[in-house]
Order: sequence, then C-alpha cells, then structure tokens
Amino acid sequence: MFNVAIDCNDLSAQIEFWSRVMETPVAFSDDHEAVIEFPDGPNLFFQRVPEPKTVKNRVHVCLRPSRLRELEVARLVDVGATVVSDHRTPDGAGWVVLADPEGNEFCVLRSDAEREAQQS
Repeated sequence: MFNVAIDCNDLSAQIEFWSRVMETPVAFSDDHEAVIEFPDGPNLFFQRVPEPKTVKNRVHVCLRPSRLRELEVARLVDVGATVVSDHRTPDGAGWVVLADPEGNEFCVLRSDAEREAQQS
C-alpha cells in the first residue's frame, strides 16, 4: 500500500493537525494536496475538496501508540481531536474513536506494552 487519502476543506489545518498527531513533519504541500511520509508504512495523502464530510468514514486510520493509550488520547485531544466513542473495556482491551477537526474518524488502540501486559 502506498498511501491513505484524506479529503479535506481546510488543507493547511488538516496537515498541521495530522503532522502533530503523527509527530512527523509534512513532506510536501501545495494549494491542493499535501503528504506526510513514513519510511515503514503508507503515507497520509491529503487533497483539498469543495464538499464537507457528511457521513461516517468507510475507511479510517488506526493508531497503535508507543505511549499508554490514555496518555495518547489525552495528547490527541490537546492537539484538536474530539472523542467520538469510547470502546475501552475494564480488562484494558478495546479502542477509542476520535475525530479530526473536519470530522474524519480514527481509532487509538492499546500500545504494544499494554497488549503484552494483558496477555501475561
């Protein structure tokens, strides 16, 4: 897979938000499109479109943070994400659905350390 494409109205706000989410600089940006590149995975490709988001995403990004999930969710809310739904369970499994500033949903999963601790 080469990239995941994200339509947006406010290109500069979206790439600033996602660059902060991914803690990775924007590799390319012009008036119509922008890219955040990753050496080991698909890129995030953003393209300006005239229409706003109106329905639930059919495809979304799932993040597995290196820090604890709760810390990552708090960090993402601080950079502008909104919690849409919380699917965490008492045993530590589950995920949190967030939305970017234009309403595109994405998930935050448990970190590898949290997964390993639960399996022990």
